[in-house]
Amino acid sequence: MHVTLFGAANEVTGSCYLLRSESARILVDCGMFQGSERLELQNRIPAQLGAKTVNAVLLTHGHLDHCGRLPLLTKAGFSGPIFATEGTAAIAKLILSDAAKIEEEDTARENRQRKKDHLPLIKPVFRLRDVEQVCRQFQIINYNHWFDVTLGVKAQFVEAGHILGSSSILLDVSENETSKRLVFSGDLGRFDAPIMCDPLPPERADIVFLESTYGDRNHPPLAKTLEEFESQLKAAIARKGKILIPTFAVGRTQQILYQIAAMIRRGAIAALPIYLDSPMAIAATELYTKHIVFMDEEAQNLQLTGQLETDLTTLKTCQTAEESKALNNIEGPCIILAGAGMCNAGRILHHLLRNLNSPETLVVIVGYQAKGSIGRDLIEGATQVKILGETVRVRATVRGIGGFSAHADQKDLLRWLRPCTTTPPKVVLTHGESHAIDQLAYAIKKEFDISCLKPKQGETLQF
Repeated sequence: MHVTLFGAANEVTGSCYLLRSESARILVDCGMFQGSERLELQNRIPAQLGAKTVNAVLLTHGHLDHCGRLPLLTKAGFSGPIFATEGTAAIAKLILSDAAKIEEEDTARENRQRKKDHLPLIKPVFRLRDVEQVCRQFQIINYNHWFDVTLGVKAQFVEAGHILGSSSILLDVSENETSKRLVFSGDLGRFDAPIMCDPLPPERADIVFLESTYGDRNHPPLAKTLEEFESQLKAAIARKGKILIPTFAVGRTQQILYQIAAMIRRGAIAALPIYLDSPMAIAATELYTKHIVFMDEEAQNLQLTGQLETDLTTLKTCQTAEESKALNNIEGPCIILAGAGMCNAGRILHHLLRNLNSPETLVVIVGYQAKGSIGRDLIEGATQVKILGETVRVRATVRGIGGFSAHADQKDLLRWLRPCTTTPPKVVLTHGESHAIDQLAYAIKKEFDISCLKPKQGETLQF
């Protein structure tokens, strides 16, 4: 069998693996490249992928870098089933619909200018109707249930602990009268983290495709992260500053609100105005509420008893652009959570544009920032950044708090891999920058005496 990587090879985004056996062509994920313009130019379906010949897609979870090219895949002729958990299908529909809306709006704005300049008009990369077609092809699969994907291929989704519905995928592939088990980790969450259940490690595998986003580091303990977060909030509140938290709509938003609620509940900070300025984050939070059965026990209890709602009585949601703009006239202290998480789009750009130049402002970066993103520039100490065509001086306090990451760190990745190393599998490291991959490969070699493969974009591996 062969596996070709059409994304997430020495990169964090664009997850897309094509598995070819003697009887099957299976795609695991079909994600969008995010970050720099160079990466985003790769958001297409390569001809060599052969969209019309793919039997099925298996989706690990609903983040855009794992599902964002699905509308392009169906436009290119893929007509088979897209297997996913219930939570993943719901999140993917939400995220893809939002992406299509933004694409259509951006194209319309570009075409207005092109018309004035007498230039050819362009078309959106995909539209809402393309997302609707993707959703019609979803087939819902329960966790821990073996099912037939196509001839010679069986699969099972197991908990990955990353976001709602996220899963690792076990594939049993039969050819030439033999069978091999491939495991695709997807994005793994952290062990012993709040809200989500722990990821479920594979007990055995012949080949493991392992993510390595944070393969080069260990996150600080959660207690230390919360201590730092609380300290920064208190300082910003004391100077009556606005607290801007660029946040990913799915997973990170819910985690941050959960921790702010806990601080208010125990009196660590006083209740203050909190604004959730993201229609997608609002919708995602509602999805989490509807699917609490997939949360850990503590999160379920807080939701069922109404305690979270009591803690967050000062939370207001901003659905419309007018409500978002009104926040410009709000004085601090207050907390504004807005997308996008890497500061490369969305309403957070307007808040940064207006508030980065103020020494009272606090910007808290709580997630991975891709190379080329404004968030990456801020976290690396840029003294000025360009936002919406304007150069803005950075006088605000910028703090990166990595302990909120929903990604497994190096020790979590080793813990997840350990049970299947009794009979050592082949390990393929993907979904990480080259340094993170190299450091994780070193740790795996030292811990388990396994030499890892580190494929490049477009490379085909034979097993």
